Amino acid sequence: MSSVNLVVMVVGLLVLAQQSFQMSLRNPVAETNNCKIDFTRLGLVLTSDTNEQALQDSGLFTPDAETPYVDIAGRRFHIGTLNARYIVYVKIGGNSVNAAIAVQILLNRFRIHGIIHFGSAGSLDIKSIAPGDVSVPLAVAFTGAWNWKKFGSEEGKLIFGEFNYPVNGENLLASVDYDTIKLFSKGQSPQDVFWLPSTTSWYSAATKVLQDLELSQCYDGACLTSKPKIVFGTKGSSSDSYIKNKAYGDFLHKAFNVSTADQESAAVAWTSLSNEKPFIVIRGASNVAGEASPGSQASYLASYNAFLAAAKFIESIPTPRLACE
Repeated sequence: MSSVNLVVMVVGLLVLAQQSFQMSLRNPVAETNNCKIDFTRLGLVLTSDTNEQALQDSGLFTPDAETPYVDIAGRRFHIGTLNARYIVYVKIGGNSVNAAIAVQILLNRFRIHGIIHFGSAGSLDIKSIAPGDVSVPLAVAFTGAWNWKKFGSEEGKLIFGEFNYPVNGENLLASVDYDTIKLFSKGQSPQDVFWLPSTTSWYSAATKVLQDLELSQCYDGACLTSKPKIVFGTKGSSSDSYIKNKAYGDFLHKAFNVSTADQESAAVAWTSLSNEKPFIVIRGASNVAGEASPGSQASYLASYNAFLAAAKFIESIPTPRLACE
């Protein structure tokens, strides 16, 4: 073999290797021959063991017979059908970092049409959302990015001195302003955003599909004090803080007109938007900030009712048949 031919062959192999590496980074399933994995599905993202129990108890999810799950980076991605729709579901494990990583892996590893996110939340507005109710927010905000002010400087939005007890006054914690976050997306410069709106077409469809959905009021012999309902048109607060403090919950509701608080929704929305995927958030109220816990039955009903809404919405989305069927 001449030296010229050898150089050409080596260059060709390097090009093929580079293309293969780029393909693996872009979408590892592109190299598989398993059409049950390498296929467009809906991504169902849940947060907790209780959420997963609600899904399993429903009997609506059927694991794939050949490839029921794939383990990636310590997370299990379950493959199957829900209400005859092809899905992959993953339990993200709580907080914004875990949520963002899990959703990005889901979008990288599988061909996902869009993200349906369900879980539990704390109500910040008992007048509109009670335990067991389900909120489908128009938008969510990440309220965990703070610009903490110096004592004696210009006051921010949250002024700690206003919460001194028993009398308002100065406070060495001063105040904080709420910062925007950077939203990165293909072909656009990074944008500073605060509100992360649900996909308009999906949200509009949800208001029609879910308006007459019957939710569960009782579980394991315990019943909610009122018939649960689905609430549209709200906004949600999301941060890495679990909000049990009533004063802070009331502040968030008054300052931002948010009705629920959780730890993952903004990260799920943020990652979906960055990848240009449609998404919707569905949250069941498991408690009210500052009030005594309504009990494990109410917590389960929050998850179960949120799942019922997610499953009904998924059923309304057309999905093509597998290429190998």
